This record gives sequence, structure tokens and C-alpha cells, in this order.
Amino acid sequence: MIPARLAAAALAATAAFALLPAAAAHAEFDPVRYVALGDSYSSGTGTGDYFDPACRRSARAYPQLLADGLNAEFTFEACSGARTADLLSTQLGALDAETDIVTVTIGGNDIGWADAVKACLTPLADCTDEIEDSERLVQLQLPGLLDGAYGAIANRAPNADVYVLGYPRLFNGASTCGALRQPSVAEQLLMNEAADRLAGVIRNKAEEHDFTYVDVRRAFEGHAICDDVAYLNGLAYPPSESYHPNAMGHQNGYYPAIARAIV
Repeated sequence: MIPARLAAAALAATAAFALLPAAAAHAEFDPVRYVALGDSYSSGTGTGDYFDPACRRSARAYPQLLADGLNAEFTFEACSGARTADLLSTQLGALDAETDIVTVTIGGNDIGWADAVKACLTPLADCTDEIEDSERLVQLQLPGLLDGAYGAIANRAPNADVYVLGYPRLFNGASTCGALRQPSVAEQLLMNEAADRLAGVIRNKAEEHDFTYVDVRRAFEGHAICDDVAYLNGLAYPPSESYHPNAMGHQNGYYPAIARAIV
């Protein structure tokens, strides 16, 4: 028997497909040109199934799900580990005046977030300093980096609708799980607060560039690490899978959020 919460999540994902029939029908005559940019949260790292191992691009990632739903002419540029500099140097070649839709997640790797997460996984260690270091980068450096990235996207794809997707909170802030029982609840709350500050900066910069910000935090509520039906991996093997959305996170979290935003 399918658990009720899992069935509800599957129903939400099915409903997202129903949001896109008009665009898909239009694509039979004039295909929508869609380009997906960004980092591991767009490439599909965490799903465990990659057609491009170098960038960990996955057919289970939300960009591929969206492209399929739109029957779009699709270019998948997002790559695991990408920073704003990588986006600028390697990912913009597919953009031009004919591009209709662009999606992007970027910024998490520019603020040392992975280092903060690793520090919080160390037993008996306090990761407050690492979290605060990331927060300083969010406030002092990230706005300028996002200005450069978003400005370049707008210049290369002046007629596109650009959707900037945010990052989910990783933890439920109520319980620990796994063999290490790390991070502590207190550390989880600090990291969730930092994620909220990151979301605020990304939203503000996206809106300054007349892009649409897609907030996925609500879509992941009740599905964080240690929740019964988690849309995010905890500590996993290989380590690159850790602390990323799993296949359900893309299918039932990111994909419905972007589908609703486009419609």
C-alpha cells in the first residue's frame, strides 16, 4: 500500500503535468526553445542516474521534466559544482534572441555552503563560524556576482522569460537521523536561517533584473532530511549525492513549482 503522504506527493507531480498542455500543443508548430543553466540543483545531482557523469546531468532533473512537459527544444547546460564564473564562461553559448525560456539555480557554490555543511557534520564540532562565513559572503559578495550572471543572461537572451529557482531548506529543524546524528537541531536551525537569507538575496537580485523568482522552500516543507518522505538526500555514498534533492525532490518539489510559475 502506498503511504498517504507519498501518494499525495505523486498526485501533486501529476497535476503539474496538466498545467502545461497549451504550451506543449503550441510546441507542435513552433517549439519552445528552453535552456537550463546553473549548478547541481539544476543538473540533477542527487538523483543517482546521470547521462552526463562529468556534470551529473540527469533525465530525472526538473529541467528535463519541464522540457518534456513543454515538448521543448531543449539545451541542458547546468553542471554540478558550477559557480557564477562557470556559468559566465561555459554555459551561455546556447542563449540567443530566439531563446524563449531560461531556468537557473546559481550562487550556492559561491558562498562556501558545501564547506559549512561538511563542518556541521563533524561530531563534537561547532560549525557556527562556517555558517557565519557563508552568510557574510551572501551579504557582501553574492549580490555583485548575481548581477553579473543575471545581466549576462539578459544580454544573451533578451526575449526570454527567465526563471530563477531558489534552494530549499535542508533540514526540518526538529530531529536528527543517520549514524552520526549530525548536524544537531541547533545547527539545523542556523543553517535554515542562512538558507532564508540566501533566498532573500537571490529573490531581490532576480526581481531587479525583471526575472521571475521561484521559491521552492514551501514545496519541500515536510520533506526535508530526516522527514518520513524526504525530497533531499542526507549523508550518502558517493558523497556527491549528499544534501541534494533526490528524484522525488525534482519530480514533486522543483518541477511543480516551475510549472506553476510558467503557467
